[in-house]
Amino acid sequence: MAKTQDFTAVLKDMMGAFPVDTAALEGAFKSTATLNEKLSGVALDAAEKSAEISSKWTKETLAKLTEMSKAKAEPADYAKAATDFASASAEVAAENMAAFAEIAKKVQTETVELLMAAGKEAAEDATAAVKKATNDVTAAAKKATAAK
Repeated sequence: MAKTQDFTAVLKDMMGAFPVDTAALEGAFKSTATLNEKLSGVALDAAEKSAEISSKWTKETLAKLTEMSKAKAEPADYAKAATDFASASAEVAAENMAAFAEIAKKVQTETVELLMAAGKEAAEDATAAVKKATNDVTAAAKKATAAK
């Protein structure tokens, strides 16, 4: 029977000739984790501000409803109270929607800035990694050629 050749030594030599830079992978992981932390911070800050606006809006609406639901002396006062409530609600809604729009605009701006910075950093890291890999492969090829 034919004996199967053991390629362990061959693979070990081949992998040793082309070293992998784990520092680049660790750096990429750390960069990604940092970016995710910053993006999460932006999202959580926006959620907190949105919750504050919603809470304030709800309190204002309930206060106006309380005022509107009080007993009135004249039937016409009920119509006036409903009209006042609708008018005030529309005004408050416009203000709060503008506040929500400001939050969304800020989130968009901060996200774009973070992604642009991350893209620039990634491009710089990739360029450095390619240069290092090219130098390593060239050195390994020269070493392999010289060994023959």
